[in-house]
Amino acid sequence: MNSWLSLSRAATAANTSVTTAAATAANAATASVRQGARKLAKSAALLSALGLVAAAILNPAQAELLDDIQAKGKIVIGTEGVYAPYTYHDEQNNLTGYDVEVGRAIAAELGVKAEFVESPWDSLIAGLDAKRYDVVINQVGSTPDRRQKFDFSQPYTSVKGVLLVNQKNNELTSLEQLKGHKVATTITSNWGQIVTGLGGEIVGVQGFDQAVQLVASGRAEATVNSEIAWNDYLSVKPNVPVKVVDRTKESLNSEIPFHKGNPKFAAAIDQAINKLRDDGTLSELSLKFLHVDLSGKEVDSQAEAK
Repeated sequence: MNSWLSLSRAATAANTSVTTAAATAANAATASVRQGARKLAKSAALLSALGLVAAAILNPAQAELLDDIQAKGKIVIGTEGVYAPYTYHDEQNNLTGYDVEVGRAIAAELGVKAEFVESPWDSLIAGLDAKRYDVVINQVGSTPDRRQKFDFSQPYTSVKGVLLVNQKNNELTSLEQLKGHKVATTITSNWGQIVTGLGGEIVGVQGFDQAVQLVASGRAEATVNSEIAWNDYLSVKPNVPVKVVDRTKESLNSEIPFHKGNPKFAAAIDQAINKLRDDGTLSELSLKFLHVDLSGKEVDSQAEAK
């Protein structure tokens, strides 16, 4: 009997011990799961935060352009540097011209310095898209395609275009006759688009000087460009065998493109242009470089320059 009681008590104690151990193990497991869950949650939160940081680094929110320019103390301007009288190098190799000096005057109105980055015309807009500079000041027109990517200032000048041919060419006499003819021009310019729209075959060039030389040598039949640029070219090379045979009916406006989403900068640059027009600065620069006052805003805002 005593043996049986001893066995019974031992069994009960064993069961109690097993139950207690099981409970302890279960509690430990539960605590471990909870701790793991907390760690997992913390890890997930950390990964989420890191993801946000990475996203911010890879896709930073665009700061307002005006604030960025003023913080840097300068506005970076893309321009050709080979398109006289708008943007070129003088005898001392200093960058100057109507558009260059307009850029410097606008920078002064914004309270910063102007820094110029020179690039061939057909790379200028791509450079702005890649943010190599803040704006382009180079007789740019706001075409529908460009307006999809950029905002534009109000016009700061306007000019008519001319059709130029070799002096021996008596066949081409109007813009409407360009269909099927080889016309030297920068491919992505508004002049190039005019030529394409009239059915002309574009012979790509880096700038106006090269276009005139191709016409003079007979390697192209014509070119279309700014009447002011042509008059300036003729003043330097009066014996070039090229002549004007037609002009565009409308004047073409030049405006300043910059990235969308910058309302403060848009207002500031328009205000600067208005001030420069009102105080006579644009008129003075136009007379100095273009020998005619073309600083007034054209009524036809659909006609754009280069």
